[in-house]
Amino acid sequence: MNILGQLVVLFLVSGIAACTAWRWSEKPNPSPTPIVKSSASQPDGQSSATLPDTPTIPLPPPRLQGTISLEETLAKRRSVRQFRPEPLSLEQLSQLCWATQGITHPDGLRTAPSAGALYPLEVYVLLPQGVYHYDPQKHTLSRWREGDFRPALHAVSLRQDAIVQAPAVFVLTAVYERTEAKYGKQRSPRYVHIEVGHAAQNLLLQATALGLGSVPIGAFYDAGVQEALHLPADHQPLYLIPVGYPAP
Repeated sequence: MNILGQLVVLFLVSGIAACTAWRWSEKPNPSPTPIVKSSASQPDGQSSATLPDTPTIPLPPPRLQGTISLEETLAKRRSVRQFRPEPLSLEQLSQLCWATQGITHPDGLRTAPSAGALYPLEVYVLLPQGVYHYDPQKHTLSRWREGDFRPALHAVSLRQDAIVQAPAVFVLTAVYERTEAKYGKQRSPRYVHIEVGHAAQNLLLQATALGLGSVPIGAFYDAGVQEALHLPADHQPLYLIPVGYPAP
C-alpha cells in the first residue's frame, strides 16, 4: 500500500475511534450501587441552614466587592475533602450561585462565558432540607425535591465522604441540545465541557474567597446521579462540587 493509502486508512480508523468514544460518553454506565432513598432526617452531626420553608427562595443580591484579591484567592485555592457540619448562610449560597452562573449584564450575559451565549448549564444545590435548582434570571433557589439527598448522591459517587460531610453540594448539569442547535453534535460537546470548567472554577474561587473549602468531583455514575436526584432526562450531570467549612 502506498503512503497515500496508508494515510487514508489511518484517518478512517481515527474517526471510528473518536465516534466510538463519544457514543460511550453519551451512554453512561448504570450505577452498580443501589440508590439510597432520601430521608428528611439529617445524618448525625449535620446541621441545616435556616432557609424559608417555601418552594422558591429569593436570594440576597450578590456582593461585587470582596475582601481578598484575585491573586490571593488563586494562591489559596486547594481541594478540601473534609468538612465541618456548620451550615452555609443564605448570603453565602447567594454568592456561590451567582459566581457559578449569575447574570452580569442587562442582555443576560453571565459570570462564565458560553459559546454563542446559549448557556446549556443548569445548577442544582443539595442541602440538608432538599435539592434546589438555581434560576439565574430571578436569582432564586427553587425546591426540586424535599429531603436530604446527599446520602443518595454519596452512594452513586464512589462513596466519597465529602458529599455527605459538606453542608452544600453543587451539581453542575448540561442540556447539550441547547448548544447542538447552533454548533451541531460533533463540535458542541467540546464547547459544553469547556463551559462547565469555566463555571466550576468560578465556584471554587468564590468558595475560597468566602473562607470556605471545596473540591471538584468527576468520579460518579451519570445515570445513578440522574436517578438519585430525579433530574430531567436531558440534564446530564458533569460535576459535583461539595462546599463548606474545612475540617481541622
